[in-house]
Parts: sequence; C-alpha cells; structure tokens
Amino acid sequence: MKADYINDVEKVLLSEEEIADICKRLGKEISSDYVGKDLLVVGLLKGSVVFIADLMRQISIPCVIDFMDVSSYGAGTVSSGVITVNKDLEETVEGKSILIIEDILESGRTLKTVVDMLKERNPESVKVCTLLNKPEGRKVDFEADYVGAVIPDEFVIGYGLDYDELYRNLPYVGVLKRSVYENK
Repeated sequence: MKADYINDVEKVLLSEEEIADICKRLGKEISSDYVGKDLLVVGLLKGSVVFIADLMRQISIPCVIDFMDVSSYGAGTVSSGVITVNKDLEETVEGKSILIIEDILESGRTLKTVVDMLKERNPESVKVCTLLNKPEGRKVDFEADYVGAVIPDEFVIGYGLDYDELYRNLPYVGVLKRSVYENK
C-alpha cells in the first residue's frame, strides 16, 4: 500500500507553528522544574523521536537522553493492552530524575507500565511529558505531568505518530481519514 499523504489527512489538528510553541512552553517549564537535578530524558520509540528532538532544543539545562522501545499497537488503530519492551534503557536510572517523553497519552496502559517499571529502579523521580493527551481514550487512571495539547478522540498521525509505520514524517498532527484504515 502506498500512502497518499495529503489526501489521507482529514484535517490538521496542530500546525507546525502550534507544535513549535508547545515545545517552547514545555521546554521552559521543564528547564525551570529540573534546575539542579540529574535529568535523564527518556524517549519512547518510535513515536516520540520528532517531539523529543524539538523539545530537547528548548530545554536549557543539562540533561542526558536515552530511549526505550515499547509497543502496544502493532499495525492497528487501537491499543492491544499488551505491552512489549523491545529495547530497554542503557543509562542507569538510580538516583536520577527521569522525564519520559511520549507522543500521545491515550489508554495510559503503556505509560503506566513504563513508569511502574522505572520506579522499581530507584530513581529520584519519574514524570511524564506528552505532546498529545487524549483523555477520552483512557483505560487506566493515569495523567501526564506535562501536556502539550488535549485532543479529541480521533486517530491522529504526523509529527512522529503513525498508522502502520506511515505518516510519521508529516510536519503537523492531523486526523487520518477513516477510509484509509476501516476496511483494511
């Protein structure tokens, strides 16, 4: 299947400019909150890559970056609820202030699992920053500490978010037309 990126987007939810403003706002908040802390920024692959790159350029204090690869979607549009850790951290987390960076908080299952797993490793703290918060999709009681934008219950793509590994390279966050995935 070859995606027709422009025609597959129903509407744009967040423009490039809006995303840049979100990164600046969150970068200032994080920089202020973590002054003097041993900050380890943890990106959840693959969706957070674009966001973490832009966000880190807005963080004005020293920090170390690492990545985890966890999944719960596969090729679908709804979380399976089964969390798989494909790549764990290389950095030691004991005594550090961990800030997990995620593209979207929807069901909450993945982030809750990752937070619980990291808390067992004796960090100073574990907090979460998400670009997008979709509260209508929540399946567990979980909230992020830093939120870029609250979005409606629609399937979004772009700016790192994908459908079947496509659309991650769009420079904005858009809603994918149902016709692209409904009869697949």
